[in-house]
Amino acid sequence: MTFHISHTQPVTLTGRVIRLVPLSEEHIPDLTIAGQDEAIWLYMLYGIVDSEEKMRLWVRDILNRQSHGTDLAFTVIYQESGRAIGATRYLDIRPEHRGLEIGGTWYGVPFQRTAVNTEAKYLLLQYAFESLGCIRVQFKTDLRNERSQRALERLGAIKEGVLRNHMLLMDGTYRHSVYYSILDTEWPGIKARLAEKLGYWL
Repeated sequence: MTFHISHTQPVTLTGRVIRLVPLSEEHIPDLTIAGQDEAIWLYMLYGIVDSEEKMRLWVRDILNRQSHGTDLAFTVIYQESGRAIGATRYLDIRPEHRGLEIGGTWYGVPFQRTAVNTEAKYLLLQYAFESLGCIRVQFKTDLRNERSQRALERLGAIKEGVLRNHMLLMDGTYRHSVYYSILDTEWPGIKARLAEKLGYWL
């Protein structure tokens, strides 16, 4: 399968619990409500995004990155309500190496530790491996964010190592980043386990 950069144009990915739609400024009011808890932003690079103006700046920054071809951003829509409850994206898109990263993921507190994240990862991984032809999908998280690391390990991602003093956060903290990955050869087994967890029929 060939990886075509043209395939990383905005796309909608639909599951049972959520729908991933292209991020746009029309989602700002709902995202502002979803992002009110400061804990959401604790390990993020953006600082605390707790007002509509800050959310507008955040959305515009992500869309600017998308315009350069390095990112592809999604708003997470909760099917039952039709409201935006968070965001996620592909980043560090490297078509020449058939790889990308899934990250920048956050959800409103009521939707954390639910099927939302499992289904979002399933949809993103499925599209990356089965439509884009990726051979590698990577993830990174703050070394202090043990909950995120456990979630990636439950997903089936393999821990590769730690990049020390990898990033500077808004408050000046040095962030050490833990990297995980899933390869195309590992995806069928991971897909089956996630589908079973979600109650999908393959």
